[in-house]
Amino acid sequence: MRILLTGGAGFIGSHLADELLNQGNEVVIFDNLSLGRMSNIETALKNPNCKFIKGDILNKEELFSVFADNNFDVVFHMAANSDIAKSHANPDVDFGNTLTTTYNVLLGMKEYGVKSIVFASTSAIYGDAGVSVDEDFGPLFPISHYGASKLASEAFISSFCENYGIKAWITRFPNVVGERATHGAIYDFINKLKKNPNELEVLGDGTQIKPYLYVKDLVEAIITVWKNTNEQVNYFNIGVESRTTVKEMAEMVIEEMKLPATIRYTGGNKGWVGDVPQFSYSLDKIHNLGWSAKVSSNEAVRKSIQYILEQDLCKQL
Repeated sequence: MRILLTGGAGFIGSHLADELLNQGNEVVIFDNLSLGRMSNIETALKNPNCKFIKGDILNKEELFSVFADNNFDVVFHMAANSDIAKSHANPDVDFGNTLTTTYNVLLGMKEYGVKSIVFASTSAIYGDAGVSVDEDFGPLFPISHYGASKLASEAFISSFCENYGIKAWITRFPNVVGERATHGAIYDFINKLKKNPNELEVLGDGTQIKPYLYVKDLVEAIITVWKNTNEQVNYFNIGVESRTTVKEMAEMVIEEMKLPATIRYTGGNKGWVGDVPQFSYSLDKIHNLGWSAKVSSNEAVRKSIQYILEQDLCKQL
């Protein structure tokens, strides 16, 4: 298949590019490199079936020219803002980079007759539900601009499916960690300890607990959903059964950095405005497709810590 992969030079997108190419597809990566890195797609670009185009989805002329020059079978739309705290300071970030990018992609699909979209959504659409949620939980009241923009994106995808005969695969996933990640709590902890090896400040009280999904498990799940479901709108939670507390993550970072640091909590049950302190959801639907995560939440966190520290070491050598 000929695939347009938006955000394909980013953390998740680049792993997805690797796997889609491994399965014999032709992939056009479209990325503005605001979060993506060319180093992430070095291996992908060695494949003759891969092409990279630097461009901005918010620029319709640039985006539509890519649609016009290629006869795409499907769009994998991964491009979005991925920093919830950043959009708290500036809501325009998510309105533009998360919602408007999706809308522009859908307009391009309508204009050029592309009938399939695989969309990266999020567990943040459920808000602070306080209970384990399945795919049909509602009503949905996100508490972050990121979650709101993803939920609005899902709504537009649904309406475009009905109005223009498009088929969609919507995958909702939690925190993702692993190789090529660019930001997040693990990065914050490591940077804080570099500045002060004796004390690690942790936002909240450390009891915040969430599932952390290994990026390679996520990619396998996205492709599983795409290949094995056939409704007009297919929507799935993707995650891992286990969860990790902020306290456990902080202790793992200190352990891997081999430091004598103590942890100082700022207090309260949230790390920042828009943070969901405790989250879990049902994975029965995707498990029924025969998929489950291979790497536990704690293992995924430790893999990510080790990778970040190894990369820093390589830069110093």
